[in-house]
Amino acid sequence: MATRQPDIMSEQLRQTTCPYCGVGCGVDISCNVSKRAVTLDTVKGTPEHPANYGRLCVKGTNLLETNDINGRLLHPTMAGQSVDWDTATDKIAEKITSTIAQYGADAVAFYVSGQLLTEDYYIANKLMKGYIGSANIDTNSRLCMSSAVAAYKRAFGEDVVPCDYTDLECTDLLVITGSNTAWAHPVLFQRIQRAKLKNPNMKVIVVDPRKTETCTIADFHLPLKPGSDVALFNGLLSYASQRGRIDRSAVETYAEGLDETLNSANALTLDDVAKACDLDISSIKAFFDAFCEASRALTFYSMGVNQSSAGVDKAQAIINCHLAMDLIAKDGCGPFSITGQPNAMGGREVGGLANMLAAHMDLENPEHISAVKTYWNAPVMPKGQGLKAVDLFNAIESGKVKFVWIMGTNPVVSMPNRGQVERALSKCDMVVVSDIVESNDTLNYAHIALPATGWSEKDGTVTNSERRISRQRGILPPPGNAKHDWQILCEVAGKMGFGKAFNFTHPSQIFCEYAGLTGYQNNGKRQLDLSALQALSEAQYNGLSPLQWPFQNVNNGVNTPTPNGDLMPKLISKRPFADKQFSTPSGKAKLIPVTYKAPLQITSDAYPFVANSGRARDQWHTMTRTGKAAKLLAHMPSAYVHINPSDTAKLGVESGDLVSLSSAVCKDAPVIYPVRTDTDMRKGEVFIPIHWSAQWGSHSKLGALYASAVDPISGQPELKHAAVAIAPVHFATYGKLFISSVLQSTDSSEIRPFDDDALKHVCDYWNKIPLERTDASADVSRSNAALSVLNVASNRGRRDFTQSLIPLLPQNAVLVQFHHHTYSVCLALMDNILCFAAFLGDEPEKATIAQAAACTENTWSVPNSWLASLLNTPISLDTQRNLLRGQVDDVFLNGDVVCSCFEVREKTITDAITAGCSTVASLGEQLKCGTNCGSCKPALSQFIDKYLVIETQSV
Repeated sequence: MATRQPDIMSEQLRQTTCPYCGVGCGVDISCNVSKRAVTLDTVKGTPEHPANYGRLCVKGTNLLETNDINGRLLHPTMAGQSVDWDTATDKIAEKITSTIAQYGADAVAFYVSGQLLTEDYYIANKLMKGYIGSANIDTNSRLCMSSAVAAYKRAFGEDVVPCDYTDLECTDLLVITGSNTAWAHPVLFQRIQRAKLKNPNMKVIVVDPRKTETCTIADFHLPLKPGSDVALFNGLLSYASQRGRIDRSAVETYAEGLDETLNSANALTLDDVAKACDLDISSIKAFFDAFCEASRALTFYSMGVNQSSAGVDKAQAIINCHLAMDLIAKDGCGPFSITGQPNAMGGREVGGLANMLAAHMDLENPEHISAVKTYWNAPVMPKGQGLKAVDLFNAIESGKVKFVWIMGTNPVVSMPNRGQVERALSKCDMVVVSDIVESNDTLNYAHIALPATGWSEKDGTVTNSERRISRQRGILPPPGNAKHDWQILCEVAGKMGFGKAFNFTHPSQIFCEYAGLTGYQNNGKRQLDLSALQALSEAQYNGLSPLQWPFQNVNNGVNTPTPNGDLMPKLISKRPFADKQFSTPSGKAKLIPVTYKAPLQITSDAYPFVANSGRARDQWHTMTRTGKAAKLLAHMPSAYVHINPSDTAKLGVESGDLVSLSSAVCKDAPVIYPVRTDTDMRKGEVFIPIHWSAQWGSHSKLGALYASAVDPISGQPELKHAAVAIAPVHFATYGKLFISSVLQSTDSSEIRPFDDDALKHVCDYWNKIPLERTDASADVSRSNAALSVLNVASNRGRRDFTQSLIPLLPQNAVLVQFHHHTYSVCLALMDNILCFAAFLGDEPEKATIAQAAACTENTWSVPNSWLASLLNTPISLDTQRNLLRGQVDDVFLNGDVVCSCFEVREKTITDAITAGCSTVASLGEQLKCGTNCGSCKPALSQFIDKYLVIETQSV
């Protein structure tokens, strides 16, 4: 009898790209590989990758913590029932075909995502525009950077970001506007920090309504009125003209429209700018002087500029200043729009927007239409632009669009006017959703759900914010029956009769076809030309190193062998427009007059507050990935509404109180968040992080507050400026329900799940926070349990609410209850193992966790970390007594987590500062905080500024 040979494991290094923001960081993964399995062991930044040079933020550092298959969609489903792939794709192909036959091609739509790889994007665009014959393919990138795209196209004739990351490091003046870079793009923020340390003369100016952690490196901060950016940059242009900073004769050699643009801008005086922006004249003048005196200046902008009903004009106003002062197409200069998603740029390149064709060609250009049709051998092409995101969902609601296929995005959460999006999807004849998760807000409306591959499984390319193409490599096999998005699309295309055009078997084939299209009939007209890569072999593609376009093929020579000996073309990157020749018919860039227009969602007596939104440091989009790692929720466990103290006083609320927000489009379904008093907010304005959805809270529906207001050119929604009303919300009972996801039977023979959904249903308000166990000695069978806490509120009194919970707890559990006159505690134990704990009170949790040290007894407000250490473990009678009394172990009274990597808390940091640590580096040496990913360094700087006491002695 043959004996089974043991697997031989080998340690290998695999390189890929981070799947989060648009920085495009290289990632090194240490793997153990055998013939039967691959395990991913550790993640580090790729030292040689030009985007990050070895750095990773806290999200990238914890990629493996979010990469398990718990919660994954593993099989196709129809009406919630598992089906095989043939059944699902037959139904989709049949529905698309019948819809076109009955209603026309424009009754079909795709809504895709910057999470897709370029190869996925390319196939989706080719199928929709070349074979279905509609331009109704739009993307969630419409929500983040379409205004920047439109402005670049207007100014340069092509969607080209004219800067790269090295410009951030060699500029004299960096203006960061509409971006909390410290949180949204931490790796780039660290590169800026380092550049400023190396060059003390480098100035950084932050333009933002909020004082964010990005301001920790700012020479000064302009807290302008939201939406007033056009007035500010028009004022800068006028000021530069009056100071003689603009060389008209030089500008006219490479740009047109200067006179008309200056005439428009010159209508603004400094007083006008100050009034429009709500800034003092001295601050404005200091900014204008710094910009005019800089020999190299770069403006770095993101969602605060783009997500506006005037987003294109805002970006154009920035571009106008750079063109007029010749601060473009040279080192350390330019208007730099930073993208938010890992492949938003790749989607732009392949034409994954409803108003684009492909390869930077235009739907309105008959020559371009003809070229793409010929290259694709397409039977039909669109007759014009398709429906942009907001218009698309309007058309679904009205019945014009009958079929929509949503890929890799969660529009019920991310789109404005959530109620309208939900109505639209509920009316649509067929909603298909391709995703990696089995549950999210959008999947609730899916007739067919398709399991797609995710990071570490997907195989293809992405393009980052500086036009750098990197490989995202498939290291693990697809789990269950999951397939790559391009494979799913090709299967459907084949069943529609288009198999010959979609008979790809490897992503390298798709990439080569796309690369060839970028050069087809280009003849140097467009910067995007990857045709030198169109003949890559599969081995060359697999070994492709990061490459930035535009590039040139040096002497058509070859070098750089791949591991199997194939030779790669020798390509050298070059700066776009370095010769001041732009992609317009005249070859000149265009300055375009723009005028300040107030946001469309204006405040009123009924809705007096401006609601702003944005990212949290450790989270990503709608948290379907980052929400799986409790460590990433330690820094910000849940969403709060940040309000200036003067406004909280007028509202009669304080930190911890619950408030309801409503707007003109959200009157009947309140959006409820706890308050966080924030002195960094302007009066009359509030801020809410975007990530928490209805999966995370009963009333966490931020998008419902925003009207469907869009930029008239780009169609990008105004997601930074809703007009809202705020009112206190009162309940009879408030509390926390601590839950373990598994329960062990009394004979220790069975582990079964604990259903928290039933608990949610008896609450009038809840939000959920995953917890992380830190007790290394916990029983292995129990340590795998997911721990969580529900922050809850009920209209019932404490005793009645407790009674409503009891039937939902394990029948064989021992219940221990204690009702104090100010709080109640209910514990559920099985064999002395704590499986559930409820702490209830009559008032909200007013104290922040940082103040928890004062709340050591007779209170329901207990640190989450304390209960996380006790759940699913045997607890003694003394510990039970402490739980009933609310007597917290001292080790858990150190406040909020500041450093997620090493779980360093606020009180530990402030104690070190008061004891003498006066720099971020010294805190790192003593506590390790800031020494891994570095994402917490801006916060450490803020603590030093706040708590460091410098003693002075009078003489």
